[in-house]
Amino acid sequence: MSETVLCEHDGEIALLTLNRPEKLNALNYELIDRLMDILDRIEDDESVRAIILTGAGERAFSAGGDIPEFSRSVAAGPQTALKEFVTRGQAMTARLEAFPKPVIAAVNGIAYGGGCEITEAVHLAVASDRAVFAKPEINLGMPPTFGGTQRLSRLAGRKRALELLLTGDTFTPQRAFELGLVNMVVPHEELLDAAKSLSSRILRHSSLAAASIITAVSRGLNMSIGEGLRMEGEQFARVVPTYDLREGLDAWIARRTPVYKGV
Repeated sequence: MSETVLCEHDGEIALLTLNRPEKLNALNYELIDRLMDILDRIEDDESVRAIILTGAGERAFSAGGDIPEFSRSVAAGPQTALKEFVTRGQAMTARLEAFPKPVIAAVNGIAYGGGCEITEAVHLAVASDRAVFAKPEINLGMPPTFGGTQRLSRLAGRKRALELLLTGDTFTPQRAFELGLVNMVVPHEELLDAAKSLSSRILRHSSLAAASIITAVSRGLNMSIGEGLRMEGEQFARVVPTYDLREGLDAWIARRTPVYKGV
């Protein structure tokens, strides 16, 4: 049996590939659990400083949840469906959103349902010009369950999010860019290079500073401005005694390029 998520290392970048191309990389329980295990391992791996997440094959990033599998959970009743499907999927997107190392989605094709929700949750996203997005859960008689009712409205605004959620219509990568769902749209053959280039622009900086920014932004979105500012101050206080901040300040004063150590 092939691995449902592949993990390759390219210098300081871990390339994770959702690997069920024959099922359009649908998110079955095995794949979600495998992805969570890999994220746990990568978080503790100091040689990895950024993650690119993409889909296997030429057709899909991810077509969303594995419908035959989660329909069996639904048939077993609300408690089972919540435990096996909703809680698992929400834990995955929350883990990606709060992950302390930058996570970049390279959306190479279909990003429906849970695939779109992953794109919403990760820190940054690059879309192929062949990508296509949708919030199609309403076609199944249900709302999104991996955070799609919450994150899309925060990214795109309530009315634009509701239009997509209530119609289930597909939308283009350019529309995803306009909505703030992706950072850029590039020719398909340039997708991974563009994601790696974006990673490199981040990796030249302190990994401690990057983690503090991710934490402040991710947590602060759900706080009042006052609470968010306190969170921002707490993250600054965490880096005050570090080598990286001292190095950054010394390098700026000396007009040289800083050499960060992540400590």
